[in-house]
Amino acid sequence: MNEAPVHGWSLRALPEMTEQQFSLWRELLEARTGIFVAEHRKSFLQSSLMQRMREVGVSDYQRYYDQVVHEPMGKIEWAKLVDSLTVQETRFFRDPEAFDYVAKFIASHQKQYTKKTPLDIWSVGCSSGEEVYSLAMVANEILRSFTDEPSFLVTGTDISIPVLSKARKAEFDSRRLQAMSEHYVKHYFEQQKNDIYTITDSLKRKTCFAQVNILQLDQVAKTPRDIIYCQNVLIYFRRWRRQEILNHLVDRLAPGGLLLIGMGEIVDWEHEQLESIKGESITAFRKRA
Repeated sequence: MNEAPVHGWSLRALPEMTEQQFSLWRELLEARTGIFVAEHRKSFLQSSLMQRMREVGVSDYQRYYDQVVHEPMGKIEWAKLVDSLTVQETRFFRDPEAFDYVAKFIASHQKQYTKKTPLDIWSVGCSSGEEVYSLAMVANEILRSFTDEPSFLVTGTDISIPVLSKARKAEFDSRRLQAMSEHYVKHYFEQQKNDIYTITDSLKRKTCFAQVNILQLDQVAKTPRDIIYCQNVLIYFRRWRRQEILNHLVDRLAPGGLLLIGMGEIVDWEHEQLESIKGESITAFRKRA
């Protein structure tokens, strides 16, 4: 599917999706990503499709659906489209209480993190990297108060190849840094031209990124992670799928490890291998040893 130049029609609003078209696209998105688009978010799905359809020069939802699903180049087009269909709202230190608890957890277990057994953190649904670098900054700050050579790695995974590319570049407009403390900006960023800041190489070396579809967690190696950070991800899935995702994450959590999810993303959920962390303004679990 070749990208088309901008035509006159592309500047006009596309027609409203019919209920049948909405159902087709909603089912496709859920089947391939697990994300469920409720009826009240129809406008989000429609506007996201419009954006990409204008770029490729298609004005009909059904025709575009057929191209994505049935044509030989459909897989390539889907990879580009999914970037628009998946929510990528993120910022540095987005959930302060969760990051504070991560810091306390690392400090209380710092003796076990060595060169042979470094702290292993997994950021699920990492988007453009702010969450990964926030976790890396926290880990470095805490561990360097105990040792000259902090040993840790933060892995970020996401379904979107374009946002992972942004994450690896680690370039951020100065506005993205405004709410961050001066200490973090001074120690972990380097100012470039055009008001762009980049993460320092020393911190970038402590991070890595990989494409993972959250529906295929069963294919992810059962590497025992010390911390699995899954904030603001589960809310986009049906309850039964949230439980399925969490079960896979538990299988990849080290004994004594920490699992954090977003507040209110799932209630009344229990797992025999986990104990809920009480008395904190977070939703977190610790895996029984």
